[in-house]
Amino acid sequence: MGQDNLLRMRCTVCKRAGIYTSKNKKKVERKLEYKKHCAWCRKTTPHKEAKITG
Repeated sequence: MGQDNLLRMRCTVCKRAGIYTSKNKKKVERKLEYKKHCAWCRKTTPHKEAKITG
């Protein structure tokens, strides 16, 4: 996975980021949102795309 396409997904309930994914930036222009299992909330919640700092 290329680091230039790497995205961090943040839980909308507890605001923790623990999922990393990538997207094709040439074809997808909107921000991603997936329903994923959050390890801290211990349930399936919507996760939105967040910035990677550093």
